[in-house]
Amino acid sequence: MCAAPSAATDAPDGPGSLDGFWAVIPAGGAGTRLWPASRSASPKFLHDLTGRGRTLIQQTTDRLAPLAGDRMLVVTGRAHRDAVVGQLAGVLDGAAVLAEPSARDSMAAIGWAAAVLERRGAEVMGSFAADHVIEDEPAFAAAVTAAVAAAREGWLVTLGIEPTAPSSAFGYIHQGEPLDGLPGARRVASFVEKPSTALAETYLASGEYRWNAGMFVVRPGVLLDLLAEQDPDFAAALRAIAAEPGTLEERWPTLPKIAIDHAVAEPAAAVGRVATVPGAFGWDDVGDFDSLATLLGGDAPVTVLGEESLVIAEDASGLVVPASGRTVAVVGLEDVVVVDTGDAVLVTTRARAQDVKRVVATLKATDRTHLT
Repeated sequence: MCAAPSAATDAPDGPGSLDGFWAVIPAGGAGTRLWPASRSASPKFLHDLTGRGRTLIQQTTDRLAPLAGDRMLVVTGRAHRDAVVGQLAGVLDGAAVLAEPSARDSMAAIGWAAAVLERRGAEVMGSFAADHVIEDEPAFAAAVTAAVAAAREGWLVTLGIEPTAPSSAFGYIHQGEPLDGLPGARRVASFVEKPSTALAETYLASGEYRWNAGMFVVRPGVLLDLLAEQDPDFAAALRAIAAEPGTLEERWPTLPKIAIDHAVAEPAAAVGRVATVPGAFGWDDVGDFDSLATLLGGDAPVTVLGEESLVIAEDASGLVVPASGRTVAVVGLEDVVVVDTGDAVLVTTRARAQDVKRVVATLKATDRTHLT
């Protein structure tokens, strides 16, 4: 069990930080589309997937520190707690890492943090996933600052990412009318599930849609009250866990497994209580190896994540991850993906990168979970 954050996290706001703002960092999921680089025991947020020398969760805390100081809570699985604490040593202490007994999806994780922060009297919280990559941090900070201003007025606020392509891999936010007195903020007309590419093209042409990156900014009490309108027992259980940490083991398995989008954001948007603030910054959730290859870019036909001298490419293009330390040679293949981790090798194409999760499903179905 993890205690509530220590008193050390109540330090005064630092230079440039937002008064009363807390950052919540959900660090969950196994990143199955990035297998075998990402696995249940060592998910993608614990890896440096950008070649910058910092893991994704470290990069997340790096960009949030100027906004929140050390007012950050990480919510992760119990199996990953020690690794998270180790990677964030010197940034957060162990009391700022809430360890879930089991995965119950994002509403339970973010709601638990909200309940803890509500008891601490936090004014506003923002939830930012541990495994996203963001470019243009000043633009990110500006968007969060605008979102905090709207959240102080009682809105549940989501950051809407400006689409760069008609992607069918992301959900979308349909923007409504501008909100008076809140520059840049607009009411959310609706959330839209992942569309077809053809439909996504119409979204981009209209200029009324943004990608839904799952970043929410809200008063902790407002979030829990919105949840209570849909599921009062769920909200009450989260508040009870925060009030009595000793009941975590008993109560946690009874919590519904549901995403925050379905539990709160979508029903709240339907009654006009959700706002969106535009995010004019580069964003990627690094959802698969095609996305990773695009993110890493580079001038060479073959992009290498790792030691470049280990890769020999002749008449080839794509992405190679020589994580095992062995030499990998690729000859005459276009848009290939090769990932070698020593105990497993993945060979696919960028076009089929979304299908890698099927391998993980097969491994589980054939009792080879040690590889997942």
